[in-house]
Amino acid sequence: MGTSTTAIDSIHDLQPQLANCRAYWLGWGSADDVHADLPVYRSVVPRPLLNGVLRLRGRRVAQVLPEVRERLAGTPWLWWAGADSDPAVGDDLRAEGATEVQTLPVMALSLDRIPETPLPAGTRIDRVTDAADITAYVEAYAPPLGVTGTAVAATVEGELHRSARYDDLLRFAARIDGRVVGTAAVSISNGVAGIYVVATDARYRRRGIGAAVTGAALRAARYRGLRVATLQASPAGEPVYRRLGFRTVGSYRLFRF
Repeated sequence: MGTSTTAIDSIHDLQPQLANCRAYWLGWGSADDVHADLPVYRSVVPRPLLNGVLRLRGRRVAQVLPEVRERLAGTPWLWWAGADSDPAVGDDLRAEGATEVQTLPVMALSLDRIPETPLPAGTRIDRVTDAADITAYVEAYAPPLGVTGTAVAATVEGELHRSARYDDLLRFAARIDGRVVGTAAVSISNGVAGIYVVATDARYRRRGIGAAVTGAALRAARYRGLRVATLQASPAGEPVYRRLGFRTVGSYRLFRF
């Protein structure tokens, strides 16, 4: 893992948080450096979020678009435009025919202030490490995150073969009667703990399972010496993270051609 640095201290130190985001997604499939001006990732999963461009600096969209389209041909993909990209990128993307599909707040939490996240009755939380557990982990998060059909098996393959070049990824599963009903992961890189893949089986929601498994990931990050956690929140997840104490420190705009 070549991207770890000294732990950052402030939730307002945004650039390491954006570098953590790039590191996580590049781990799904890329040879690009996390600090490249045009990092592109491509997974084995035909789902927009798992393929795309993570930033652009130093060139205009029109200059790099042929290269990007060649690298991502045959799969759906997204273009991320955040504070780690040049300011004109969003306008350039629209000028080239891209549609802005979503804005994701970048949220952060001081790991000195991890809230209490009680474990719901009958639930246990474990680290996910072996292949059989990773399969159950993916099958649990797939429906809540909109991964269906043959994409589920492809996502299992993506998790099993995910690169460790960019980060140290710790996966967690909440179980009831042996069944995985909630998931979360913490990606450790660039001096930050990034929280990803937080999902709860629809049949087990509103019990505090999502908060509990997220809390387990946060405590693991603090144990590793990290001081700041970061994430990109979905509309459904944002109020949950606010209740946990996360605060908005930036945003990403997501575009699609």
